[in-house]
This record gives sequence, structure tokens and C-alpha cells, in this order.
Amino acid sequence: MKQALLLLLVWLSFSCKSEVNKNSSYVPTSSGNINHVTVVMPQKDWNSALGDQVRDGLQAIYEGLPLDEPQFSLVYMNPKAFTGFARQNRNIVWFRKDSLEGFRLSQNQFARPQILATISGTDAENQGFYFEENTKLLKETIVENERKEKLRRIMKSPTTEKTLADRFGIELTYPTAYKTFKDTTNFVWIQKEVQKGHLNIIAYSLNANALKGALSERILTIRDSIGKAYVPGRLEGSYLITERAFRPYFYRTELVGKQTYLTKGTWEVANDFMAGPFVNYMIQDTIKKRIMVVEGFVFAPTANKRDYMFELNTIINSLKEVVN
Repeated sequence: MKQALLLLLVWLSFSCKSEVNKNSSYVPTSSGNINHVTVVMPQKDWNSALGDQVRDGLQAIYEGLPLDEPQFSLVYMNPKAFTGFARQNRNIVWFRKDSLEGFRLSQNQFARPQILATISGTDAENQGFYFEENTKLLKETIVENERKEKLRRIMKSPTTEKTLADRFGIELTYPTAYKTFKDTTNFVWIQKEVQKGHLNIIAYSLNANALKGALSERILTIRDSIGKAYVPGRLEGSYLITERAFRPYFYRTELVGKQTYLTKGTWEVANDFMAGPFVNYMIQDTIKKRIMVVEGFVFAPTANKRDYMFELNTIINSLKEVVN
């Protein structure tokens, strides 16, 4: 009951603050890199147990990458510096010493779009308690805020390509930097060049019964067969497969209101030395009696890959069905 009341107060604050700012005369545009969070607290707390608690909570490992990277990059700020332009960062976690203890989420208080989490307590131990109790909610809120911001940036220059609509009756929101790399009867490959690599989206459909059997093994077997047929490597006889040394993550979720199997893991190339992260969505489409597969994978051997994978996930989750 206590936890339910706390969540209610959090979201009431979130909603009310949003409504107040809708009526404000001017709210500046927020700033900051994707997946960056500003943490405001006294330096002695940042360098002690409370700071460690925040780092552990917000810098959990981003799933599915070949090398560990944190979910969020943290930017420390001393409260004395938290004025003016510093308050325009898009994601802020503010620790305050106050006798009125608790956790509060506010939207667009100093800039738009913005998430401000205020954690109040009489001391660092109490503040740590309220942070720990609400870490999951805070992370989910920031992720959603970043997803919307990424889509907003994509929509500055969205593609007009209709390849996916023509082939499969689906649409994805992605920028013009992505171009159709391969288009066959039942396979589309879209690619974006980046420094020393590329981001990739592939789409294909399967028979409605394709996943019968041991589900996780069927998903990987299908990935490997598609890679062999359509995604060659640099050398003759090489092709994309699933890295089996590190077990992928498997989830059940929903996309466009349909049951979906989500797989995150690492790809490699058979008969060559190439690897990187992938995310695979297999959508059960009972109306069209098929399984629609959309996958994103990154090849960028010298770069960090978290933000690339976040971009691909954002694009895939923008999926819509085309009404003919």
C-alpha cells in the first residue's frame, strides 16, 4: 500500500508539472547527448556510498553488447553549478537535503523535453533509500524520454523509401542516411554508413509454424540460415551467424499489439573474424498467418556500440503496419 501510494504521488507530480509547463510562456529546448544523465549532489556524497549507489543503479550493463557498456553515461554536477544553462539538460537526477523526504518526477520543469527526478532526504542514507526504491521507474522513464528524443531527431530528415511497405506491408521510421542495400522477394536489407562501419536493418517473413519446437534454438537456427542465404561476409564462403559462446538474451514482448519474441546477442561471421551486437524481433502475425522478422545489427569494430544499438531499437520499435 505504501509503495502504491508513493508511485501515485510520483506520477501525480509528473502529470501536474507537465500541465503547468504547457501553460508557461516559454520553456527553452533541452540539451544533452542521447543516454546521458546529469547527477546533482554534493561532491562528498558523489565520492561516497551514495555516489556508488547511483552509479550501480544507472550504469547497469547494456544488454547484448560484445563488450560491457553502461546503460547511461553519468555527468556529475555540484549543486552550486546547477543554475542557468546547466538546468537545461534533458535528464537530471537531483539529490537535495530536505526534511520533506521522498522521490518526485517532474516533466519539462526547466526545459523541454526534460525529465527531472528530485530525491529528498535528511541525509545521504535516506536519499539512497528513496533512490533505490524508485530506480526501476526512473530508468524506464529516462529510456522512454530518450526514445522520443531520438525519434524527434530522426523526423528532421525521415526517409521516403517504401521498400518495406511494398514487400511486407510495414513501415519503419528511419532517417535518409539509411539506404536499401538489398531487396529480394522475401528479404530486405537497409544500411547506414558510419565511421569505419555500418548499421543494418534486415526484414523477412517466415511461415507461421516456423518456431515450433525448442523456441530459443529455433530462433538461432533461423538466424543462421538467413545469414547464410542473404548476409555474406568479406571472404568467400563466409556469412553471418549467431555467436554461441555467449548465450543470447531471450524475452517475450509485444510489438504493434502482437506477441513478439525478442532476442539480444552477438553475431559473428563463419570462416572470418568479424563480430558485433544484434537485436532480433520475431512478430507473430496471426492475421497474415506469418512471422514477421525485423533485426538490427552493428558492425563498428573500433567504436562503442550502445548508442548505435539504441538507435536501431528505436527504429524497430517505430514499426507500423501499412493499411492497404
